[in-house]
Amino acid sequence: MTQNCIFCKIVAGEMPTTLLYQDEQVTAFRDIHPVAPTHILIIPNRHIASTNEAAPEDEALLGHLIGVARLLAERENIAANGYRLVINTGADGGQVVFHLHLHLLGGRKLVHP
Repeated sequence: MTQNCIFCKIVAGEMPTTLLYQDEQVTAFRDIHPVAPTHILIIPNRHIASTNEAAPEDEALLGHLIGVARLLAERENIAANGYRLVINTGADGGQVVFHLHLHLLGGRKLVHP
C-alpha cells in the first residue's frame, strides 16, 4: 500500500465506497465522476502506479482485470450490447489517480474517441 493513494485506501477499507467485486487480486467500485451510465473502476489490490510500472510477472494480474470487467459487464447487463475498457497511462494519457485502474464503460452507445 502506498500511504497517500486513495485507491490503496479503498482496498484497505480505509476509504468508504460500495465494493462491486473484490478478491485476493483486484477490487472494483463505481467511479465517482461517471462518464457513462455504467462506469466501474477495476484496480489491482497491490499498488502499481501505471501500466509503465507493470512487470512481466504482472501479466496474469492484468488479464484478471479484464476477466473481472467481463464478469461485471454481465452483472450490469451491458455485455450483450457492448462496453468499453480503458486504461489511461500517465498525465498526458489522462491518468488522474496514479494507481493502475481499468475503466469499464457502458450502458449507452459510446462514440468513437
